[in-house]
Amino acid sequence: MDYENKWQRRVRKNKPNSNPNKPNLRKAKMNVNSLITKDYRKKDDFAVRKNKPNSNPKRTQSPSAIRDTQYAIRDTNPIKPNPQKSVQSAESVVKIKYMKSRLEHSKLIILFLASRPKFLVASVAPVLVGSCLGYATAGSFNWGLFILAMLAIMALHAGANMTNDYFDHTSRNDWVNQNPTPFSGGRRYIQQGILSPKATLLTALFFLIAGAAIGTVIFLLTQSVFILILGLIGLLGGFFYTAPPVQLGYRCVGEFVIALLFGLLPVYGSYYLQAETIDTIPLLPAAVVGILIFLVILVNEFPDVAADAAVNKRTLVVRLGVPAAVWIYRTALITSFLIAAAAMLIYPLTFFAGLFYLLTLPIAVLAIKFVNKRDLVKPAQYRASQTTVLLHTLGSLALTLGFLFV
Repeated sequence: MDYENKWQRRVRKNKPNSNPNKPNLRKAKMNVNSLITKDYRKKDDFAVRKNKPNSNPKRTQSPSAIRDTQYAIRDTNPIKPNPQKSVQSAESVVKIKYMKSRLEHSKLIILFLASRPKFLVASVAPVLVGSCLGYATAGSFNWGLFILAMLAIMALHAGANMTNDYFDHTSRNDWVNQNPTPFSGGRRYIQQGILSPKATLLTALFFLIAGAAIGTVIFLLTQSVFILILGLIGLLGGFFYTAPPVQLGYRCVGEFVIALLFGLLPVYGSYYLQAETIDTIPLLPAAVVGILIFLVILVNEFPDVAADAAVNKRTLVVRLGVPAAVWIYRTALITSFLIAAAAMLIYPLTFFAGLFYLLTLPIAVLAIKFVNKRDLVKPAQYRASQTTVLLHTLGSLALTLGFLFV
C-alpha cells in the first residue's frame, strides 16, 4: 500500500498538467517566492545603486535622470575647442582664397589671349627695323625709348585687335563667318561665349588707353610734334579700322591703312627716336615692311570673302574678286624684292638689309604657289596665310640684321 502511494506520487510529479486552466499552485508559489526574494535583494542594493549610472544602454532612464546626467557631464567635462577642426577650417579659407585668386588669374589670361598676342609680331617688326636703322645711322641706341615704343605699339595693336572683334560682332561679320581659320575670322571669344561683348570692348579701350599713355610719355621725353602726330594717327586708325562711323576696313582702304599703321609710320617713328632726324633713308625699308603686312592682311581676307560680302564689308577681295586679288598679292610680293634690290644700290646703309631680304626668296616662291584661286577659298585651307606670316617675320628680321652689319 505504501509502495503504491509512493508510485502514484512519483507519476503525478512528472506528469504534465493535463488541464491548462487549472493553476499550478506549486509553481506559482515558487514564482512568488522568487519575486519576493528578488524584491528584497533590490531593496538591499538600493542605497548602492541609487547613484550608479545605467549600465544597460537598452534600458531608458527617466527624463529627470537624463537631465541631471547632462548637467553633471557639462559641469565636469566642459566643451573644449578642437584645434584640429580649427586648422581644417583655416585651411579651407586659404583654399577658397587660392581658388578665387586662380579664377581671377585665369580671367586675366583669357583677356590677354583675346588680344591675339602671337600676332603682335606685326607691330614689333617695324619698331625693330626702324630702331636698328636709326642705330646704324646715329651710332648710338636709346634703350629706354626703344622699349617704350615697343610697348606703346603693342598695346595699340592689342586694342585694335579687340576693337575689331567687338565691332565685327555688332556688324554680325564674325557670326556669319562659316570658314574661320587661326589667321582670320577674329578671335571668336564672343561667339564661343568665353567673353562678353562688354568685356571685350572695355579691354580694348584699356589697351588703347595704355598705348596712348605710353605714347604721351614718349612725347614728353622727346618734345617732338612728329612723334605726337604719329601716335595720334596710330590710336585713331586702330580704333576706327572697324568702329563706326568711319569703318576703314569696310571701305576698300583697310589694307592700305594697315600698311601705313604697321609699316611706314612705325618704321619712321622708331628711326626718329634713335637718329633724331627725318630723312629718306628709312623710306625703302619701311616700304618693304609695309608691303609684307599688306600681304598678310590681303591673304587673310580670302577665307572671309563670303562673310564679308554678306555684311557689306568691302575688302579688296570682295570688291575686285578672288582672281584679281591673287594677282595683286603676287605683284606686291615681287615689288617688295625689287625695292630691296633698289635699297642695296641707293644707300650703303641698307645694302646688307636688302641682301638679307633677298635670301627669303624661296619662301616667297612657296607663297606665290599657295596663293591660288582654287585653294584660297577652301575650308580649313590656310597654307597661304601661314607662309605669308612666316615671310613677314623672316623678312623683317632679315632687314634688322642687315642694319646691324653696317
